[in-house]
Amino acid sequence: MNPAPPDSARRTAPLTIAVGALEAIQNAIIPALAIAFSGIGGSGRFLIAIAAGLAVIVIGTGMSYIGWRRLTYTVGEADIRVESGVLSRAARSVPYERIQDVSIEAKLLPRLLGLVAVKFETGAGGGEDIALKYLASTEGERLRQLVRARREEDHAAATDMVAAPMRDEAVEGEALFRMGPRRLLTFGLFEFSLAVFAVLAGVLQYVDTVSSIDVWNVDLWRGWLEEQGTTIARLGPYAQAAGAMAGLIGLVMIGMVTGIARIFAREWGFVLTRSARGFRRMRGLFTRTDVVMPAHRVQALVIATGLIRYRFGWHGLSFVSLAQDAESASHVVAPFAKLEEIAPIVSAAGFRLPDENTHWHRASRQHRTDTAILGTLPFLLAAIPVAILAPPGVVFIPLGLAVLAVGANLYAWEFRRHAIDAAQIFSTRGLLSPTSQIATRLKLHSVEVAQGPIARLRGYATVQLGLAGGAFAIEGVPLAEARALRAKVLETIAATDFSQLDAGRDQALSDSHAGFSANLAAT
Repeated sequence: MNPAPPDSARRTAPLTIAVGALEAIQNAIIPALAIAFSGIGGSGRFLIAIAAGLAVIVIGTGMSYIGWRRLTYTVGEADIRVESGVLSRAARSVPYERIQDVSIEAKLLPRLLGLVAVKFETGAGGGEDIALKYLASTEGERLRQLVRARREEDHAAATDMVAAPMRDEAVEGEALFRMGPRRLLTFGLFEFSLAVFAVLAGVLQYVDTVSSIDVWNVDLWRGWLEEQGTTIARLGPYAQAAGAMAGLIGLVMIGMVTGIARIFAREWGFVLTRSARGFRRMRGLFTRTDVVMPAHRVQALVIATGLIRYRFGWHGLSFVSLAQDAESASHVVAPFAKLEEIAPIVSAAGFRLPDENTHWHRASRQHRTDTAILGTLPFLLAAIPVAILAPPGVVFIPLGLAVLAVGANLYAWEFRRHAIDAAQIFSTRGLLSPTSQIATRLKLHSVEVAQGPIARLRGYATVQLGLAGGAFAIEGVPLAEARALRAKVLETIAATDFSQLDAGRDQALSDSHAGFSANLAAT
């Protein structure tokens, strides 16, 4: 199929109307069932349910058709323009230079019809991003390549990309990280979740709205509990203990199954590849996302973990990027991995992990003391009314918690560290689940030394490092050391030509990737 001329307005795929019709059918099911099994309409409630369902389907399909007719997009020489709106028209124009990246998303229903949503990320997030729903998968990939080439002001390459069949970058690039079913199962076991009960509460709220059943009637549930309590009381203490244990085990199983289901739905088929263009991440069972992150857009790295998974050596790696990922400033590139699996990704992004040669600095001892004192204040204040109003001995509970807070804050100081070398700044914090940040000095846009009243009095500060895609703060740095760190960063910023930085970084990373591929082939 020959593409339309670059400057002509065109519509999204006609099958978008079919997606709207299928979504309307899906939206009509629950209201129709609710009416059919409620007291609305008496004996004629089934006819009312059918009529209501058909009305929802007709209206939804009609709105989908009108929306499709009224949405056009134009791929120009300098920008991409989108016009939409049924009653009021809106026209948006985004210059290519403002587009950080183009991502592709394929939810279940559109994917069954071979359609994808193409999102143009500007880095501002929210209403600043625009999306086209829906295009044929080949057309979506073609448009992504074209916009990326136009953004790089390579018109000749853009013409070749549009005319020639698209090659799969994931095949051309080296697979840096992937997760199979076994890894996903392990990941899911650490993602305990009781979200199913929130969904159940939403369903009960809906039933209460559309039916005559008052699900929030306290007397109704009290009567049911009393009835069940009478039955349980007849079983004896051993049976009651066994029942309580079975209920607890059931709750844990529900949480584990819910966590596993969420991980499989979000991370199925997870693969991260590195090619000359950058990093490409594909994942998702029902909603398949395909995101390409140019290497020069990576501002910093975040290595995080959890309370339990940390004890088993599992970590997650994210790129702090100009573009957003699901309304977050970070792109998750290795959500569940060992440090030895994270290291090649870090290296491919042009960063390095700290080693034995890294010279660490801890936060100020004054900051440690102040944090410990402030951490105990809520418990000490709570102890006053407890000592006055509560029975004797109860006051030792908040006092004991205050002692634990002091010990935890003093011990956490051992893990609050930072370091700087010729190329990077490192920071780590967290007692039970440490989080590390790594930023390259070349990508820092600003540096600020901030002090509150207590910090000014005690002689320490917070160093705020400006990143285009996120925040990087180092707390409790001794004032003299904070000023020296600021001077080093400002020296790097003053010596950096940011107009040439992206191109040079991309070329260096491309050469590095080529060398990595050659060494792998030789091996």
